[in-house]
Amino acid sequence: MPQSPEATLPASLELGVIGNGSVAALIDSHARIVWCCLPRFDDDASFCALLSPTTEGGDWSIELEDFDHAEQYYLQNTAVLVTRLFSRHGDAVEIIDFAPRHRSNGRFYHPVMLARRVSPISGSPRIRVRLRPLCDYGARVAPTTSGSNHIRYLLTSVVQRLTSDVATPLIERGLAFGLDRPAHFIFGPDETLSESPTVFFHLMLERTLEYWREWVRYLSVPYEWQDAVIRAAITLKLCQYEATGAIVAALTTSIPESAGTARNWDYRYCWLRDAAFTVRALNRLGATRTMEEYIRYVFNLIAAQPDPETGDAEIGPVFGITFERELTERQVPSLAGYRGMGPVRVGNDAWRQRQNDVYGSVVLASAQLFFDRRLEHRGDKLTFQRLERMGALALRTAEEPDAGLWEFRGRAAVHTYSAAMCWAACDRLAHIATELGLDDRARYWHDAAVQLHARIEARAWNAELGHFVDAYDGHHLDASLLLLADIGFVEPMDPRFIATVDAIGAALGRGEYLFRYIAPDDFGAPETSFNICTFWYIEALAATGRRDRARAMFEHMLKKRTALGLLSEDLAPDSGEHWGNYPQTYSLVGLIQAAMRLSRRWEDAL
Repeated sequence: MPQSPEATLPASLELGVIGNGSVAALIDSHARIVWCCLPRFDDDASFCALLSPTTEGGDWSIELEDFDHAEQYYLQNTAVLVTRLFSRHGDAVEIIDFAPRHRSNGRFYHPVMLARRVSPISGSPRIRVRLRPLCDYGARVAPTTSGSNHIRYLLTSVVQRLTSDVATPLIERGLAFGLDRPAHFIFGPDETLSESPTVFFHLMLERTLEYWREWVRYLSVPYEWQDAVIRAAITLKLCQYEATGAIVAALTTSIPESAGTARNWDYRYCWLRDAAFTVRALNRLGATRTMEEYIRYVFNLIAAQPDPETGDAEIGPVFGITFERELTERQVPSLAGYRGMGPVRVGNDAWRQRQNDVYGSVVLASAQLFFDRRLEHRGDKLTFQRLERMGALALRTAEEPDAGLWEFRGRAAVHTYSAAMCWAACDRLAHIATELGLDDRARYWHDAAVQLHARIEARAWNAELGHFVDAYDGHHLDASLLLLADIGFVEPMDPRFIATVDAIGAALGRGEYLFRYIAPDDFGAPETSFNICTFWYIEALAATGRRDRARAMFEHMLKKRTALGLLSEDLAPDSGEHWGNYPQTYSLVGLIQAAMRLSRRWEDAL
């Protein structure tokens, strides 16, 4: 078999995502698994071809002899991916990829498992299966042992077993063979399957399809752009680690924000802010279980902190998915990086930073617990008391310098957005206390919110420039100011907010895209637009009466998604190329919220 196109295919973010809440994998347009961390989202990248390992391998490919082209799509309303490969001679195969997820015995079954099936659909195809996981972020080949129908891979943190109805020597040696019937591959825990791979695959596929279609059925989607919103929602769901409720910012590390930059970060952790945005977006769609699981994660973090009245209780902005506080950052020499653009980083030193907006993020993400009567376990007085710890920290830190939501590593200021989110914590606690009939606490938090609001207005409004600014007594803009109306700090039609939106569009806009800021930071001036900021601007335009312009920008952003409907963190304004970690929860949140705001109402459309 000649060298396959897959072997020389340049790295791209045209990637599909499969997962089940325990494991997630990224699959390229030729059905090659190029990224998967095992046994957790933030563990060793056993499949790391996306980041150019210096050791050969790090992928799982199914190669078709004399390959010509491919097509790829999701089965509608599911996380099941289909790839079809076609040869120059009319041969074709279909590959189905998924991670099993379904209800079983009153709970969810979601093992650390990937399931694949390759079936002939025309001609006499010949294929080669290469399963080549690596250890220690691409530093060495995984040792293996094999039996008559399985191969065991001794990975860094776990032993995985491949069970298949293909003869093991064909897989171990990467030999080509004719595919005259469907071939099944179950890559999961080191346990013997109780059924044949064929029977197990079909059972898991049927139940997984049923799960996702049922989940989607209960989403409250907008009338317009339903497919885009559903795909974004499913992908957000795949970014939650169900064992704890943590939601990662993205599934990858070190995809650079632009070509050749050192802005390469590890996003496989739970930023309280990013996760709160995800929760609020899914809440708007009615997917409230994600919120309940995330709040469980946050309350576990809070329980581990000292009381704010008796000790240093400040909470960091980012944690590991199993509550790790310290995420020491290091560089990995065994991975050359996306398209060779290193460095590759594991860990994220943002855990050392102070980002004061996190307290408001937690309270805003939790507020629906107290008002949504659909929930089986609504917020109560004890839940409120836990959130009051966030309020106490918000009041303490609201007007103290921090790194801000953009995580500046070389400077600190009293950032307007951070202070406004601390106000939002106090404001929402007052509303929650009122709902619970706790009149004394409602008055306390109301008064605190009113006083803080006045102080922020006095310092964050620049009368000379005629708009809000990014920091107390500052002169610059950043895109987070677009959220002041969304969180209720100002009314959307407040002339001050309209002026701020217009100033941001003029200063940070680049055609149909928006930068988060343009002032040089620790790494120079940003070179790519930040997708969530473009969506924030779209929402702000709509909120201030410019719906036609907002809709045009939104339609443009939809066209910039990948072929499978996903988004990374950044887009290059000139080329529209995707950069930054992938899939980016922030970006998908922005898509959902903008669609919800802009769509025609069901009652007006039908």
